[in-house]
Amino acid sequence: MGVHQMLWYVAHTRPRCEKKLLQYCEREGVAAQAPCYRSAHRYRGKTVVFNKLLFPGYVFLHMPREKRGPVIQSDHLANLLEVHDQELFIHQFNDILRALETDLEIRLAPTIGEGMQVKIKNGPLRGIEGWVEKRHGLSTVLIRLDFIGQAAAVKLEAGDLELI
Repeated sequence: MGVHQMLWYVAHTRPRCEKKLLQYCEREGVAAQAPCYRSAHRYRGKTVVFNKLLFPGYVFLHMPREKRGPVIQSDHLANLLEVHDQELFIHQFNDILRALETDLEIRLAPTIGEGMQVKIKNGPLRGIEGWVEKRHGLSTVLIRLDFIGQAAAVKLEAGDLELI
């Protein structure tokens, strides 16, 4: 591997820090991407179009190994993941970017479904385990927390959960 060979990395960001990391990388001269899809909503008879992150919490970096240091020092990064199969990643990432260029509807496929056991990974309930009671759309999940023979339910974002 050459000293200045460009490699792909996956940056797991701190909550809601994707755009800040993108700006930081631009200042540091690091190529960074966070693929977005268009989402339209109707409000009071008007249609408003938003760009939403396809992979919330992740930014994809293309840089030489020696640029890792400045990126890791960023306040916006939770973890920097190495891509072990660069060829496969490039192929899959290019497929996703190509799909986003079309007029087809594309969104992240939810992997957390009803009845699955999950752990809360962000927020004031971090570390608590529960079961998915119900999903509301692509991002909101109703979690059942069982204790002392009773259950309480709380609505959370799917991105704040991890499967157990």
